[in-house]
Amino acid sequence: MSMRFKGGVISATPPVPSGPFETSTASGVWSLNSQLQFTAADNWPTAGNLEQKLYAWGANSDGQLGINVGGYGTQRSSPVQIGALATWSQIAAGANHSLAVKKDGTLWSWGLGTYGRLGLNNTISRSSPVQVGALTTWYVNAGGDNFSLAIKTDGTLWAWGRNSQGQLGQNNTTDRSSPVQIGALTTWYQIAAGSSHSLAVKTDGTMWSWGANSNGRLGLNNIINRSSPVQIGALTTWSQIAAGNAHNLAIKTDGTLWSWGLNSTGGLGLNDVVDRSSPVQVGALTTWYQVSAGGSFTIAIKTDGTMWSWGQSTSGQLGLNSTSLHSSPVQIGALATWSQIAAGANSSFAIKTDGTLWSWGANSVGQLGLNDSSSRSSPVQVGALNRWSQLPKMPIAYNSLVISS
Repeated sequence: MSMRFKGGVISATPPVPSGPFETSTASGVWSLNSQLQFTAADNWPTAGNLEQKLYAWGANSDGQLGINVGGYGTQRSSPVQIGALATWSQIAAGANHSLAVKKDGTLWSWGLGTYGRLGLNNTISRSSPVQVGALTTWYVNAGGDNFSLAIKTDGTLWAWGRNSQGQLGQNNTTDRSSPVQIGALTTWYQIAAGSSHSLAVKTDGTMWSWGANSNGRLGLNNIINRSSPVQIGALTTWSQIAAGNAHNLAIKTDGTLWSWGLNSTGGLGLNDVVDRSSPVQVGALTTWYQVSAGGSFTIAIKTDGTMWSWGQSTSGQLGLNSTSLHSSPVQIGALATWSQIAAGANSSFAIKTDGTLWSWGANSVGQLGLNDSSSRSSPVQVGALNRWSQLPKMPIAYNSLVISS
């Protein structure tokens, strides 16, 4: 199974349960469509009543930390709170820009403004959060290299920023500096942004891709770029997706893990370095719970709480206490208490079930949050807090955003 929630798991074709409620003990499997509807109605179990503060650290060349202190270029090597608000609900980090949704459904952006990636109808960089439009219906977002994606609570999909490879899904290659809807469908559920390509899952469990397709990263069994969404295969059992720089992974509702795209450093976990242009199963296990794709590596968590990694490790980003490449999954330590992961350009982050935050990998600009610039090849705790609650989607970022209660 994958994407565990109180009362069951998310599936494309579930039995019909009752609820959900925060105190529900009913077993069951929620449909993708139901989960989206319950979330939109603020009835899905969340930490909504808790404070949700936003912290950032790492590179800040373009104001992507959002702290508006010291001007552009003042990097931070330990967590700094962005403003004083405690109303953030969802975050994403691109290469040089950041995105966040508040609990009121408003969307905010900051960082490098070129190509219009901030969605503010201009190309001006910002060093503190600025609201994107006036809508209060944003649900989830994702940041690519120089573009952004978002889904609204009505299930519509939107994109903006650079579009040289068709990554905005507009059936053209024209850049956009404010959100533009992709098609007219209202059935989009989950998104992931790579360096110049996009992935999405619909509420029916189908998976779609568009944008750059070198190395077969779109999973369409070819290397042809696409400027509008194309379905990957015919399956309706996809539940979670992760987009890296040029490789992707996805988990099905049966808990199996699949990968495709660039594989020169073994980031696909297939025990070789051969690119794949369509999804290939990683091993035979049915116990994968969460996956995150970094620049040229991958980290994942199983349903038993163990954490695994594979791919490039030149900066120790695999967390295996070495810099050796691994082309198949290797367990990080022996703990079974990992609950959330995020892979950056060449750094990794994880939250344990006790709410502590851990990091490892490259640290040249303080992106590990350890108050220095020394790389680490195994997990090190960030500070002493145990209230960290959310890591961002961050496929190629050199900074981190984390929400804390």
